[in-house]
Amino acid sequence: MSSPPNRATKTATKIEPKRFIFVLLEKFTLLSFSCAIEPLRLANYVSGKELYSWKLAGESGKEVACSNGATFRLDMGLEELDREDVILVCGGLDISRTTTKSVLNWLRREARRGNPVAGLCTGAHTLAKAGLLDGKRATIHWENQDGFLEEFEQVKLTKSVFVVDGNRMTTAGGTSSIDLMLKIITADHGNDLANTVADLLIYSTIRTDQDTQRLSIPTRIGVRHPKLSQVIQMMEANIEDPLSPADLADQVGMSTRQLERLFRRYLNRSPKRYYMELRLQKARNLLMQTDMSVINVALACGFASPSHFSKCYRSHYNTTPYRERGTQGGTPSGHGIRLSI
Repeated sequence: MSSPPNRATKTATKIEPKRFIFVLLEKFTLLSFSCAIEPLRLANYVSGKELYSWKLAGESGKEVACSNGATFRLDMGLEELDREDVILVCGGLDISRTTTKSVLNWLRREARRGNPVAGLCTGAHTLAKAGLLDGKRATIHWENQDGFLEEFEQVKLTKSVFVVDGNRMTTAGGTSSIDLMLKIITADHGNDLANTVADLLIYSTIRTDQDTQRLSIPTRIGVRHPKLSQVIQMMEANIEDPLSPADLADQVGMSTRQLERLFRRYLNRSPKRYYMELRLQKARNLLMQTDMSVINVALACGFASPSHFSKCYRSHYNTTPYRERGTQGGTPSGHGIRLSI
C-alpha cells in the first residue's frame, strides 16, 4: 500500500489509544487472532493516528505456539492491567486443557476490576469456565455448540456470528473477529472509518450480531427444495427425541412414501439414515468435547441403550464410542474442543 485512502491530516491533538490485550492460549487459532488485530492496525493507518495499541500476553510471558505450529513472542505475562484495557482471549485447540487455573484466576480478577473481556473462537469456553458469561448471551463456533451447551447451561448460547452483551464479547471463530472489531471501530470512531477498514480488507459484507454462522440448509446440502429443507431443520432441532418418518412427513404435508422418495432423489439415502447420521455427528461432538459418560451421550442423541448406540456408531465411524474417546487422551483434560476455525 503506497498511501492510505482518505487519510486524515495529522493534528497536534494527542489522543490516548485504546489498548487491547490479546491473551494467546496454547494452540490458539491464528485466523481469529489475525482477523482481530489487523482491523486495529488498519484503523491507525487510515486515520493517521494511533487510535489503538495492543500487547500480546500469555501464561508463560515468553512465547506461545498457535494451532498451525507458528510461534509468537509475547510482550507480557498475566499481569495487572489498566482498567480501560480490553482483554481478548484467543482460544483454539484443546481448550479444556489450555484453560488453566492461572488463566481463570487472572481473568476473574481483571473482570472484577471492570475490564471488558472478549472470547475469540473457543475463547468463549474460557470465559464461560471463569463464570464471566453466566446469565449472558454468547456464541461459539457451531461445531462446538453441543459440548458448550452441555457444560454451561447458565449461558444463553446463540448461533450468531458474534455477540456483545454488556462488557462481554464473544465470536464464533474464523473471520467473525473482523465483524466484532468493525463494530468496535464504528462505536469508537464512526461508520466511515469502519467501512474504509473493511474495504482495505476486501471485506464486502459486514455482518451484524443478527447474522448466523452457518450457511442455509439449501446451500449446505446443495438442494433448493422447501419441504426437504423444512424436514432437515426439524431433524436438527429434535436430536434427543427423534421424530418418526411419519411425523416428519405429516408436518410438511406429504406421505411417508413421498418423503422417502424425496430423500432418495436429492440425498441418495433414506430419511432414517440421514437422521441417524445427524445424531451420530452430535454424539461424536459430545464425546470429543465433553466429559459426559457414553451412556449420557447416547441418551442425549436419542439412543435408548448404550449397546444400540455403540453398534450404530461403529457401523458409521468404524470405531466404538469408547475407543473414539480414548484417542482424545482418555482423561478429562483430553476431551477438549477439537475444532477451531
